[in-house]
Amino acid sequence: MSAPPIDPRPLLHALFDVAVAAANPAHELPPHLPPPPRGRAVVVGAGKGAAAMARAVEDHWPGGPGALSGLVITRHGHGLPTRAIRVVEASHPVPDAQGRAAAAEILRLVRGLTADDLLLCLISGGGSSLLALPPEAVPLADKQAITRALLGAGAAIDEINTVRKHLSVLKGGRLTVAAAPARVVTLAISDVPGDDPAVIASGPTVADPSTRHDALAVLARHGLDAPALVRRHLADPACETPKPGHPAFTRADYRLVARPWQALAAAAEAARAAGITPLILGDALEGEAREVARAMAGMALSCAAHGQPASPPCVLLSGGELTVTLRTTGGRGGPNAEFALALAIALNGAPGIHALACDSDGIDGTEDNAGAIIGPDTLSRAAALGLDPAALLATHRSYDLFQALGDVVVTGPTRTNVNDIRAVLVIPPKASA
Repeated sequence: MSAPPIDPRPLLHALFDVAVAAANPAHELPPHLPPPPRGRAVVVGAGKGAAAMARAVEDHWPGGPGALSGLVITRHGHGLPTRAIRVVEASHPVPDAQGRAAAAEILRLVRGLTADDLLLCLISGGGSSLLALPPEAVPLADKQAITRALLGAGAAIDEINTVRKHLSVLKGGRLTVAAAPARVVTLAISDVPGDDPAVIASGPTVADPSTRHDALAVLARHGLDAPALVRRHLADPACETPKPGHPAFTRADYRLVARPWQALAAAAEAARAAGITPLILGDALEGEAREVARAMAGMALSCAAHGQPASPPCVLLSGGELTVTLRTTGGRGGPNAEFALALAIALNGAPGIHALACDSDGIDGTEDNAGAIIGPDTLSRAAALGLDPAALLATHRSYDLFQALGDVVVTGPTRTNVNDIRAVLVIPPKASA
C-alpha cells in the first residue's frame, strides 16, 4: 500500500503551530511555580510572553490572584487581561518612553522588599528592550540610537545585550540587587542560542560575566560611533554590572520553563507521526540570514539528490536567531522572510522542496507577519507578477515579494518566544498532493 500524498503547505504550518504550542506559558509555566512566601509575593517581568506568563501565574497561584501584586511589560499588541498583575505595553526592539516609565515603576516595586518576601520575575524574549531604564547620565534618545545602530549592523543578540546591560539600571543582575534581601525566583522562556540566562532579556536577575570593556569592544567591532554620553558612561567603572559572587545572588533561583529545543523536538515528533523523517540541525543557528539560507539549500538539495543527510520524505528543522546587515534603507522584511527569499533563490525551483521560516513570537523583525513560506514555484510565480527576487533581496524587500504572492505567514502575537522556527521539507515530487 503506497503512502498517502503529502500536502506541503498545511504540513509546514502544522509543524510551526506544534512548535509554538510546546512553549505556551499556560502549559509550561505552572509546574515551575515556587511556594508562596511568608511575606508578600510581588510579580514583575518583561518580554513578548510576559502577559501570558502573568496570566498563568494568576491562574495557578495558591490563594488566587488576590495574593499577588506587580507589573509586567510586553510588546504593543501582546497584552492580555489580568486580574492582579498590571500589564503595560511598550515598544520593541527599540525602547520607548512607556517602557522606561514602566521599568521605573518596577524598580519602585522591588525596593523595600524584606527577607520574607518573594520577587517572582517573568522573563521572555524581547524583555531587554522593554525593560528600558537607562541611567540618568544616558538619555533615552541615545539608547534608542545605539539600539538602532546595533540592529542595523547585524550584531548578534549576545553582543546587543552586552551593550544594553551596561546602559541599564535593571539589567545585568541589577534587578536582583535592587530587590535584596528578598528571595528572587525567575521563570524564563529562552529565545537565545545556548539558553544563557545572562543573555535572555539581558539577564536582569543573574550575575553578569560581561564587562563594560566588552560593550566597548562590540561597538568597535561593528564600527559604530556611539553618542558621546554613551561612550562617557561606558568609560566609567561605576557602570559595571554585578558579577558572580555578589551576595544578592545567594537568594536567587533561575528556572527555564521553555526553550527552543523543546519546540523543535515537538515539531520533529509531529513530522514523524506524519511519516516524515525529521532531522534537527540545531536550536542555536546564528549568522546572516541569506548566508544560512544558502547553506540550508545545499543540505536540502543533497537530501533530494543523494538521500544525505536524510532521505526524502524528510524535514530539516532548525532554530536560533539570524541577523540581517542592512545594506540599504527603506526595505521591508525581517530575518525570516529574508532567509526564505534567499533560500528560494538558492534552490532555483528545485522540485519537491518547500520551506517555512517564522519567528515563534509571531512577529518577524518589525513587520506584522511571523515569516514566510516557499515552494518550487516561488520564483516562477514572482516572475509572472513582474517581480525580481534577486533585486528585492538586495534591497531587503522580502516582505513585498511574499505579500504579493500571498505567502506571508500571519499568526498575530503568539505571546511566547523561543526564537525562529525553520522547517525545510524535502519530498519526492510525485509524493506531493
